Amino acid sequence: MANVAIIGAQWGDEGKGKIVDLFTQDADIVVRFQGGNNAGHTLVVDGEKTVLHLVPSGALHPDKLCVIGNGVVVDPEILIQEIDGLKRRGHLQDDSRLRISEQAHVIMPYHKAIDLARERLRGKGKIGTTGRGIGPAYEDKIARVGIRFIDLLEEDTFRDKLQRNIEEKNFYLKAILQEKALDFNEIHEGYGRYRVRLRGYVTDTGLLLDREIRAGKRVLFEGAQGTLLDVDHGTYPFVTSSSTITGGACSGSGVGPQHIQQIIGISKAYTTRVGSGPFPTEIDGPDGETLRREGAEFGATTGRSRRCGWFDAVGVRHAVRTNGLTGLALTKLDVLTGFKKIPICTAYRYEGKAVNEFPASSKVMQGAEPVYEKMDGWDAPLDDVRKFSDLPANAQKYVRRIEEVIGTEIILVSVGPGRERTILLKNPFGEA
Repeated sequence: MANVAIIGAQWGDEGKGKIVDLFTQDADIVVRFQGGNNAGHTLVVDGEKTVLHLVPSGALHPDKLCVIGNGVVVDPEILIQEIDGLKRRGHLQDDSRLRISEQAHVIMPYHKAIDLARERLRGKGKIGTTGRGIGPAYEDKIARVGIRFIDLLEEDTFRDKLQRNIEEKNFYLKAILQEKALDFNEIHEGYGRYRVRLRGYVTDTGLLLDREIRAGKRVLFEGAQGTLLDVDHGTYPFVTSSSTITGGACSGSGVGPQHIQQIIGISKAYTTRVGSGPFPTEIDGPDGETLRREGAEFGATTGRSRRCGWFDAVGVRHAVRTNGLTGLALTKLDVLTGFKKIPICTAYRYEGKAVNEFPASSKVMQGAEPVYEKMDGWDAPLDDVRKFSDLPANAQKYVRRIEEVIGTEIILVSVGPGRERTILLKNPFGEA
């Protein structure tokens, strides 16, 4: 019986929400294992759009257990808003269907203040942070001064930690970042209310998951962001602050690697990126605008327009290797309808030399030029296609060529935002 990890294979925004929602019907538990409310997963079910930032995408299924793992940094105010919004729409009616790790770290107001102030001071060197305090919260975690949910539940522990942190953060905010100091009493009182509201959701989720897996339950691990934003393996420093790859699913949930049998990467049929950082296949002009318009390429969390470009096989090959992908789900193939020629970037060129693997050097990435192989396009709309054999011949060739250049099989092709607009070639839960 397989447990499955869903991992972004590009710079995030690949359509993971839809794929997680689709595969959740075969799972018992959905686990979010990293990131924070800087990620937004968009689901469209029966024409209704739902954007989730912290609660796992299994929330739209009444019989699934949703787990926020220890690797997630949680803004309790945002989490409560999200829970209330779901409840108003008839979801998450049973509070026992959501569990939060007692070891997950809590985002504090000073994290957000520091995040915004630093980005302001960077000027032209901005890294494109969402300003939601994610990075500073992970910094405190690594510096061993972070506040976890278990600390929040213990009133004396929380007061002591908050007092020490406020003294240090206020000095930093005033003296270095030239910002106003924060009020201890205001934060202490506000987070006391969060404690009361969220206490019933908090538990040892690592132990819970281990017991459920040993009892034969199927688990879906839901990644946020994407491989090329991984803090170690992405386009550093233009990355997120957590491990977005398969290894992060283990460390961020407390589940051993032997319990994950299938690892599915999610990639668009083209490439997008939000914020700053290198993007070798980025295109300007009419083609880029067409991709943005037809693909509705605007961030679910920030609303920022996404930069658009052609499919980058170098980056996805990197994702295949670093994650150990057993298959790839290809989304938004329908967006490419109408292009006469569709380029695939199979390598980079830097200073006249071929670069076949994803480079660690920021300098090389910034100066890399894509080496394209052009495929013939198609004009027939894909909205109603439900079988791979019914795709236009050139669309089939495009998909098969991507398989060849990235070195793994494509198990799913998405041709629209709704659940039903999907061509499923292989179900990862059907393999042990």
